[in-house]
Amino acid sequence: MDIETRKVQQTGGSTYIISLPKPWAQRMGVEAGSRVSVRNQPDGSLNIATLDTTTKPKKRKMEITNYKGEGLIRNIIAAYVAGYDLIELVSPRILAEQKKIIREVCHKLIGPEIIEETSKGVLIQDLLNPEEVSIKKSIRRMYLISTSMHKDAIQSLKTGEKDLALDVMLRDDEVDRLFLLISKQFRSLFRGTRLADTTETSIDEYHDFRLVASSLERIADHAHRIAGVTRKLQGPVPEEIMEPIEKASEEARNTVEKAIDALYGCDVKLANKTIENIQHIKTDVDKLNASFMKLKDVGTVVGLGTVADSIERTAEYGTNIAETAINMAIATTEESA
Repeated sequence: MDIETRKVQQTGGSTYIISLPKPWAQRMGVEAGSRVSVRNQPDGSLNIATLDTTTKPKKRKMEITNYKGEGLIRNIIAAYVAGYDLIELVSPRILAEQKKIIREVCHKLIGPEIIEETSKGVLIQDLLNPEEVSIKKSIRRMYLISTSMHKDAIQSLKTGEKDLALDVMLRDDEVDRLFLLISKQFRSLFRGTRLADTTETSIDEYHDFRLVASSLERIADHAHRIAGVTRKLQGPVPEEIMEPIEKASEEARNTVEKAIDALYGCDVKLANKTIENIQHIKTDVDKLNASFMKLKDVGTVVGLGTVADSIERTAEYGTNIAETAINMAIATTEESA
C-alpha cells in the first residue's frame, strides 16, 4: 500500500485543511460538495469514510456442484467471515442435501438469510448492520454462555441427566455463531468498515479481543465434550469421586471469571494472580486421574479422564485470557503515560 503525504494548510484563521487523494476520491465517488465522516481513533489517527449508504454490496459467486457436507459448510463460512454481503451458490442442479446444509449453515450464523432460491442457485444476504454490534458485548455474552455450559455439563455428569447434557451441547452453536461474527468483524476493520465501538477500541485491542473470543470458543467446546461423556456413561459417578470433580470444575470456572474481570478492569495484579493459580488446578487434576484408576469399569475411567482433561484445559484457556488482559492493560498504560 502506497503512503501519500499531505501538507496541512490553514484557512479562515483557525481551520486546518488537507486535500484528499484523488484516486481514492474517484473510487469512492467523492466530489465537491460530498460529505465524509471523520472519526478519532484511540491511537490518535483519523478514520475518513464516505457517508454514502448506497455502496455496492460485496458479492461472491461460488460453484458448488462438487461440494457436499463439510466442504460446502467450510466454503460458506469462509465467504461469511471474509465479509461478503451477498453469497451466490450456483450449480446446474442444486441437490436437496445441499440445500439442507445451506439452510443449516445460515441458521448457525448471525446475519445471513436466504433471499432467493431456485433449482440452480441460492442467494444469501447478510442483513446484519456491523455498526450495531459491539465486540465487547459479544465477548461478554460468549463468556456467560460458555461458563454456564461448563457448570451445567458438570451438573449433568453428577445427576446423570442426559437431557441437560444435550441442552449443553446445543448451546455450543450459539458460542460458535458469536465467534464467527467476531472473526468477521475483525477482518472488516481492515477494509475500513465502521463498527459499533471503533471510536473507543483500537485495531490492536480488536486483535486481543479476537484472541479472547478464540479461548472462550474452546472453553465451550470442552463443556460440549464433558456433556458428551455424560450421554455415554451408563451409571452415576461415585460421590467420593464426583465431589473433587466439582471442586476442580469450580476452580477452573473461577479462573475464567477472574481473567474476564481482569480484562475489562485492566487489572494486571488480578491477571497475574489468576495465572499463578493454574499449577494448583493441575495438581488437583492429577489427583483426580489417579483416583479414577480405582474404578473397575474401563469405559468410566476413560470418560472421566476426558472430563478431567477438559477441566484442566478450561483453566488453561482462562490463563490465556488473563495473559491477554495483561497485554492490553500494559499497552493502555503505555499509551496514556
